[in-house]
Amino acid sequence: MIRSVLVANRGEIARRVFRTCRELGISTVAVYSDADADACFVQEADAAVRLPGEAPADTYLRGDLIVAAARAAGADAVHPGYGFLSENAGFAAAVTCAGLAWIGPPPAAIEAMASKTRAKELMTAAGVPLLAPVDPGAATAADLPLLVKAASGGGGRGMRLVTELASLEEELTAAKAEAAAAFGDGEVFVEPYVVGGRHVEVQILADAHGTVWTLGTRDCSLQRRHQKVIEEAPAPALPDALRETLHGAADRAARAIDYRGAGTVEFLVSADGKAYFLEMNTRLQVEHPVTEEIHGLDLVALQLRVAEGRPLDGEPPRPHGHAVEARLYAEDPAAGWQPQTGTLHRLALPEGVRLDSGVRDGDTIGVHYDPMLAKVIAWAPSRREAIRKLAGALERAALHGPVTNRDLLVRSLRHPEFTDPGALDTGFYDRNLAALTGSGADGGAVFALAAALADAAGRSRFGGFRNVPSGPQTKTYACGDTEYAIRYRLGRDGLSAEDFPGVRLLTLGADAVVLEVDGVRRRFAVARHGDRVHVDAPPLTGADTPCAWAFTALPRFPDPAARTEPGSLLAPMPGTVVRIAPGLAEGDRVEAGQPLLWLEAMKMEHKITAPAAGTLTSLPVHTGRQVEVGALLAVVDATTTPAPD
Repeated sequence: MIRSVLVANRGEIARRVFRTCRELGISTVAVYSDADADACFVQEADAAVRLPGEAPADTYLRGDLIVAAARAAGADAVHPGYGFLSENAGFAAAVTCAGLAWIGPPPAAIEAMASKTRAKELMTAAGVPLLAPVDPGAATAADLPLLVKAASGGGGRGMRLVTELASLEEELTAAKAEAAAAFGDGEVFVEPYVVGGRHVEVQILADAHGTVWTLGTRDCSLQRRHQKVIEEAPAPALPDALRETLHGAADRAARAIDYRGAGTVEFLVSADGKAYFLEMNTRLQVEHPVTEEIHGLDLVALQLRVAEGRPLDGEPPRPHGHAVEARLYAEDPAAGWQPQTGTLHRLALPEGVRLDSGVRDGDTIGVHYDPMLAKVIAWAPSRREAIRKLAGALERAALHGPVTNRDLLVRSLRHPEFTDPGALDTGFYDRNLAALTGSGADGGAVFALAAALADAAGRSRFGGFRNVPSGPQTKTYACGDTEYAIRYRLGRDGLSAEDFPGVRLLTLGADAVVLEVDGVRRRFAVARHGDRVHVDAPPLTGADTPCAWAFTALPRFPDPAARTEPGSLLAPMPGTVVRIAPGLAEGDRVEAGQPLLWLEAMKMEHKITAPAAGTLTSLPVHTGRQVEVGALLAVVDATTTPAPD
């Protein structure tokens, strides 16, 4: 019997495992980096052991330190979570050699699937269908499009889509470099890219007594940068014959490597209904909650059961209803999915949905780890109801802090291509991102007005009203590239605001303002955090505008010293300079869109390109340098050209 579990992970998955352990009467141990010293998962554990340092390579990827931590804290089992060392056969072996229970598959099973190239060989022998690899040296235009993939690791790293044969060599080089940096293994392979394909996976659970459960299917086709954004179970619009094919292939894959514990077999389903093996994840998946919701199971509890050597029941519970999960990221989809950092002042969702989160109000979102804040999961009897429930909950969420992908999630869930299950495929964001991140009808002005009025109420003991004539007040707010100059007067006759003829003020307070807008009464909740102002209101039926806006209050007299030299490229987020374009030096001629350097932050690489053609007059950074947000990376002078050689 397992009595104490150390979770060799952090954030949301650590909290998820701790929750089940508490319900089962099992004590918990956390390990934490210096960056996570005040994190909520550390506070929730019964005991915690520090891993000195901040970078994953010094902390969560140090298996020796984690095993030592388990011994020091008296744990008798280790749960790896997902990511980090969860699919590291050497770590699994070290845990078992230390006399601890490993809550995962045998090291040999992990090793068998660790390399995608070797895994494909095993699956071919087991009769699992897969795509034939392409020899990059012999590839022709007829083979396009192609996908370059890292043999090790996952999460979209070391993966490149090739649509032009001339770029294949360059993309191979880039993929090898990224894979080597991320996984310590630069091996890559090339296979056909299936246009219009769906990403469908099968959850499996196996015990040591010969029982293998295939727990239905999940569709994970909505992805950005080859990483999942929205997942659902069961995968919709699959013919029964195809569903049976997927279940049978997943069962054969598990038995071929004598699998035990929870795992996922991933497939690509082409538009003509053919299934191809992609990979097997030998761990619990991020999206496991949708399977739990439709089957009424606790997969972590079942992992513990299998690790204790106990058998599964002969058949799993039958699925019922539909579940959809959205990953809430601190990132800006409209700016190349750039991760966002800062203080998360508030994260609150309405009741009725499941929230699996690794953060709490007041936490700092840093650069060291994945930008996922939370997973929001909705269950309902039907797919349409589950989608509506999830979209509504996200729309009504209070999210105060860094920019998130919340609006993108809501619009994605309501997009006709998503609501029609027959239209799902992995190219969803390639086709629709511009429309999904557009501002739609500009409804921000009335939210800025509410912010200005609440500010006035907060500054006046009389709620902002004046009984004597006064001049108009002016307050300016910025949201992205848009500025809102709000001019208003509060007097004995109520509110008089320029450009708002159809607005009446009903109630005024420092934290809430009630306005009648074109005959419709609306309540605006206002929260201030420094110069940032968050305004939330209930959604309007049929409106395409967000019902939550975040503004920056602008000073009346901007500081001239805050200006930057024209052509300056500033770091959009804190990170590390991982590569500079080969041979690039100050004085070089550069073209618009030419890659200059790459930043790594939150497990992603971000390409910094020249904004215009001109001369590179400054390049004050070097490979390996850590930079803060707003740091100067380069300057491109578009008004000059270099002298001829």
